[in-house]
Amino acid sequence: MIRSMLYATDLGLYAPYVMQHALALARTFEAELYVVHAVEPMGLFAESVLQSYLDEQALNEFHRQGLNTVMANIEQRVLDSFREELGEGQQDLQLIKSVRVFQGDPSQVILEQAAKLSVDLLIVGSHCQGANGETPLGRTAARVLQLSRVPVYLVPLVQRRRQGEA
Repeated sequence: MIRSMLYATDLGLYAPYVMQHALALARTFEAELYVVHAVEPMGLFAESVLQSYLDEQALNEFHRQGLNTVMANIEQRVLDSFREELGEGQQDLQLIKSVRVFQGDPSQVILEQAAKLSVDLLIVGSHCQGANGETPLGRTAARVLQLSRVPVYLVPLVQRRRQGEA
């Protein structure tokens, strides 16, 4: 029933913990695992700073080539962190079909990729790296839960779970 899954990572502090869940599920179901990371678009301030230092041609070149380079570097960072995290469990890397980085609103990127890849399950963490733990659910996780057309496996924030156990 579950043949493919999409793990959405924020590359934050708890990403390795969520990744372990994703890999365990992929092993259990013998499912393909896709990994996606969304990079928020540049804000107006960053864009205006670039415009003040670059002419139009250089700015267009940056948007075309620079952004592709940044995305490729992030994809490589994700793969490297998986290799480092897995250590001797390198066979788990074979479960990962692809690692992709896209620019856009994280919840929208996740949902679009889930639809494009026709995955059977989404795997997300409950909070982003900057969450203070006060809210029960992060913005991206809440949107994905509300709008997903496939089941969502939600991994709770580790720190929050430990506080509840004490």
